[in-house]
Amino acid sequence: MGRTLQLRAWQLALLFALFAFWHLMTTPGLVPPFMFDDEQQAAFFFGEPLKVLGRVWAWFVTDADIYRHLGVTLLETVLAFGIGAAAGLGTGLWLALAPTASAILEPYVKAANSMPRIILAPIFAVWFGLGVGSKVALGVTLVFFIVFFNVYQGVKEVSPVVLANARMLGANRRQLLRHVYLPSATSWVFSSLHTSVGMAFVGAVVGEYLGSAQGVGYLILQAEGTFDINTVMAGILVLTLFALLLDAVVGLAERRLMKWQPRSGETEKL
Repeated sequence: MGRTLQLRAWQLALLFALFAFWHLMTTPGLVPPFMFDDEQQAAFFFGEPLKVLGRVWAWFVTDADIYRHLGVTLLETVLAFGIGAAAGLGTGLWLALAPTASAILEPYVKAANSMPRIILAPIFAVWFGLGVGSKVALGVTLVFFIVFFNVYQGVKEVSPVVLANARMLGANRRQLLRHVYLPSATSWVFSSLHTSVGMAFVGAVVGEYLGSAQGVGYLILQAEGTFDINTVMAGILVLTLFALLLDAVVGLAERRLMKWQPRSGETEKL
């Protein structure tokens, strides 16, 4: 417990140091003269942390006008994350356990994965409109392949010895899936889910950039149009915080579902 508190203290100290450096480099009179010709240039390009935090405070407390936009972005993100993860998990298990189907579909899967999927955003906007559907569709394409390849590889990495022993004990296909394949792939799944959280946000925000009347991405786009760098930075900060929050939820689920797996500290003690 003491080591955890010490680690959190160092993390907060680093965060404070970063904000202090940001404030130092963007405050007129404090900017080193060799950095910029005009002292205002640093603030124009990088924003001012106090104004950024003030914008966040106004969004959530003073004006309280971000909740509708944030709710839309979070809805798009959670739907993209959930649908993409479920589809990736199911498809990865299926192809890993069906060698013939895997061999047939392999070139198509690789071709789809190699495609820069951001270019699909305008197509999804035509198909699903400018509402939530097009953003979710884009996010699903970003999340799906991350989860799919991790699950596929996790199932393929199952030890043949473990499989042979389970079959000798009379395990049928369903029991092998539940007690051998899924536990083997679980660590791969959660590794991919942590990465997928950020990609789900990317899908939502990029979709809002290309066409939307609401969402945090829409607020950032409007601020960029008026060169309001402080609001842009505030939007990035809000998205980052909520991405970390969603990642923490994934981490909590991981700890609950993987109690059987020893942690690194416990392994060292052993």
